Amino acid sequence: MSCESKAKGERRKAVGRASSTSFSSVTPSLKYAMGFTLIEVLIAMTLLSIMVVLLFGSLRICAQSWEQGESKITDVNEVAVVDSFFQRHLSSAIPLWNDFSPGDQKNTASQSGADAANAGEGAANQPGTGAATQNQERILSFQGKKQSLQFVSVFPASAGRSGMQLFSIQLQQQDGEQVINVSLTPFFPVTEGQEWRQEEVVLLRHVSDFSLAYFGADETGESRWQDEWLKKDVQPRLVKISIGTENGVFWPEMIIELKVAGAAIEANTGNAAGSAEDRR
Repeated sequence: MSCESKAKGERRKAVGRASSTSFSSVTPSLKYAMGFTLIEVLIAMTLLSIMVVLLFGSLRICAQSWEQGESKITDVNEVAVVDSFFQRHLSSAIPLWNDFSPGDQKNTASQSGADAANAGEGAANQPGTGAATQNQERILSFQGKKQSLQFVSVFPASAGRSGMQLFSIQLQQQDGEQVINVSLTPFFPVTEGQEWRQEEVVLLRHVSDFSLAYFGADETGESRWQDEWLKKDVQPRLVKISIGTENGVFWPEMIIELKVAGAAIEANTGNAAGSAEDRR
């Protein structure tokens, strides 16, 4: 009996050792099969949140850089367009007298151009730029003040408005903001019963400052910068244009050299009238 009891005890111990061994080998796999702990989940979510914040911050910086680049390109294009306009048209201004229709003040392009140049300013503060008649003195097509300017230049034949055009440039108030406005009027005689179509274009918006200065000989014969160029027989040698905008973009001063700065020529020549008829 004692031997059998000992054998049974040995068998129980062996079974117990086998059971504990198998349980210990299964326990790690069961532990991992149950999932992550709360601390592990919190650490993972924290790292993911940091990565998302960094990603969206980088995207926001990229978007801001893109917008700033687009805005800078737009500002540079505005400066280039305005500079190109003055370099192309003002530099080739032609000195002409506004007397190509001496007996008829009503049918002159210069009169309509002068009306456009005088818009927005008091008539008492503007130079007389109407057509010359028997009772009026003739006036040079180039007339400049501190914030307004008119001159005659030529459009190429490929343009929709070919031939000589009277440009009238001035600072105007439009829709609650200041703009540089350009009006175009043909500068040669019109046939009876017809009127020239005047065209107006906004050259630049959001203007905070606009001033002009003219370099040439004054009444004493000394060449210097002047704020006005009115009722003279010649065009100035240089025109200085200063522009400021509301967005604070730096605009360098533009100094335009006029190719023709001599005495005026007659506007009522047969060639001018003939070319006008050919264009019709």
